[in-house]
Amino acid sequence: MSFAPELRTHAQKVCTLYKKAMRTIEGYYVARYIVRYHQVILRKQFDDNRCVSDAKEQRRLLWVAENELFMKQNPIPPAKFSKSIGLAGGVAYNRVVTPPDWILDYWHPLEKAQYPDYFARRECRKQEYLEKRNNGTLM
Repeated sequence: MSFAPELRTHAQKVCTLYKKAMRTIEGYYVARYIVRYHQVILRKQFDDNRCVSDAKEQRRLLWVAENELFMKQNPIPPAKFSKSIGLAGGVAYNRVVTPPDWILDYWHPLEKAQYPDYFARRECRKQEYLEKRNNGTLM
């Protein structure tokens, strides 16, 4: 168990709660106009409490909103974005591997002949890179 303090500000917690609530609404309704209607109502609820300046009241409102979101959460987990990063990442994250540049050095001359301008410019840039590396200006 960690005893480190919470490093997120109140505003960050509210923004996270707002985003989770929006995603929960999107998970419950299919029709776009119904989703938008409920999202506008949600935004109105957040805007009504925007001017609360008492820290104790802010914490209480946040706690109530988090509990309400927990009670209204969808039993079916929300859809993940296909290219999202992290443990809860999507299925397409890092799926397409970009080959390194040195692979082009092993192309057959007939393959290189199909792109003469590109490979001429590439050879010039490789020479410039090697000169800079040998002079010590490139670390």
